[in-house]
Amino acid sequence: MEEVKCYLPKTLKEALEIKAKVDVLPLAGGSDLMVSHKRTLGLTPVFEKPVMIIRNLPELKRIYLNEKGECCIGAGCTSAEIAENTLCPWHLRQAASRMGAIGLRNSATIAGNLANASPKGDTPGPLYLLDARVRLSSVRGDREVLVSDFIVKYRTIDLLPDELITQIIVPLSEDDFDYIFWHKVGTRKANAISKITLSQAIRFAPDGKTVEDFRLSATSTGSKTNRSRDVEKLLIGREITDETIESVVEGFDRIISPRAMPEFRREATRRMIRRFLSEAAKKPSSKVIDTYDGYHMTGAPVPRGEENG
Repeated sequence: MEEVKCYLPKTLKEALEIKAKVDVLPLAGGSDLMVSHKRTLGLTPVFEKPVMIIRNLPELKRIYLNEKGECCIGAGCTSAEIAENTLCPWHLRQAASRMGAIGLRNSATIAGNLANASPKGDTPGPLYLLDARVRLSSVRGDREVLVSDFIVKYRTIDLLPDELITQIIVPLSEDDFDYIFWHKVGTRKANAISKITLSQAIRFAPDGKTVEDFRLSATSTGSKTNRSRDVEKLLIGREITDETIESVVEGFDRIISPRAMPEFRREATRRMIRRFLSEAAKKPSSKVIDTYDGYHMTGAPVPRGEENG
């Protein structure tokens, strides 16, 4: 049986020191890495380099609000932990709560989901929408980049050889918007790879009519998650009308990949954008706008930090 050399650091400092000296493959949940390196049943997975187990590093398991009110999520936090923690933004909790089966959600980490850089990843959509940043650490210090810049393209990330993903910082939440939307189109609500997920959020100006902020992101629409600030600007500063809705629909339709988006996905995207904007214009009492009732497993937003009832 082939041996796999493993490093087991007890602290983040020790892990960074190892990463600076040795070309290791960090492994926390392993839900992607164990599959991508698997062999036939009963044989040890083959890794091209030594593995560093970082699953239990306490520095990577915290979720808290910093002094700016930003949600800071440790890189080693699992999807299940994020889905259940009301400090985390609503959009992200929705995505985390639908990621695969229960067993996978208990092992898969947010850093692993980002590092995998799959266009079908569950968490990048909400993180793009909310201008989330990735903190990358090394013995040289820390640097932060937007999630949308960290994921360069399909299976390609902006990570230097001596760096580890240590934290995801999300500056915005449902509290920053008047109406919010998240929807997964898939074979099932969970335990299935999404055909597309769509995240949307909107805030009106004090006059109650003019759109002050509008955001839209979608997964499975190209080589990476799609969000276009130019498309969003088609609505910002204007009122929601049939004309402005169609300008957003047509603008977003142009930026998504024809290869990634067969017509049924395009039409589903168009319908969800129209649904969200037309309902937001009516000023419903519920902050959450969705395609049908009873969809959200985690329910309506609650004040951050309070447990769901």
